[in-house]
Amino acid sequence: MKTTVIGFVRQFVVGLAAVVALTVVVGGAYPVAVWAFSRIDATSAEGSPVTDRTGCTVGSRLVGVDQRAPAGHPDPYLHARVAGGVGDPMAPGDPSRSGASNLGRSSDDLRRIVQERRAVVAARENVPPSRVPADAVTGSGSGIDPDISPTYAGLQVPRIARVTGLSQARVRAIIAENTTGRQLGFLGEPTVNVIGVNVALGLVGPGCR
Repeated sequence: MKTTVIGFVRQFVVGLAAVVALTVVVGGAYPVAVWAFSRIDATSAEGSPVTDRTGCTVGSRLVGVDQRAPAGHPDPYLHARVAGGVGDPMAPGDPSRSGASNLGRSSDDLRRIVQERRAVVAARENVPPSRVPADAVTGSGSGIDPDISPTYAGLQVPRIARVTGLSQARVRAIIAENTTGRQLGFLGEPTVNVIGVNVALGLVGPGCR
């Protein structure tokens, strides 16, 4: 009987020690290590927030939201890519419309939507439809791509300059400040962060209430 009790106590102590050790490692050390690792780039860890001129958070550099001017008002915004859906041809890229349409290149519906989008963009920017780049009329896989091509950004410069009263040179300089080059110098293509440009233009904010 005494031997059984001793064995039970030993197993209890070993089990308790294992629970304590795992609690310390899994419940304490591991979360702290993950948190510390995330602080290497604290901005990205917090969602890459974008702040306006007052220091208030107005969005994220990782989430594309296409700003829209009220109906009948001049349009000063740099526009993002369209959402991936098939409802409104020019559906703004925002989290509520995240997701692709799943329409393939051979789809007549996709071809029609792209043509409609090209006509809208061409009329908005006062250019021939042939000058409208592909990323202006096609949605990304997520539907909330935060970036556009320098070509699409450049297409919008004359309109933005005219409405905001800034010179085209100044608008191009702001776009250049928010342009990221190819990854590692050779992967992908340069991209322009839309919300970064609109914040720099003073068109987004204030974010604090």
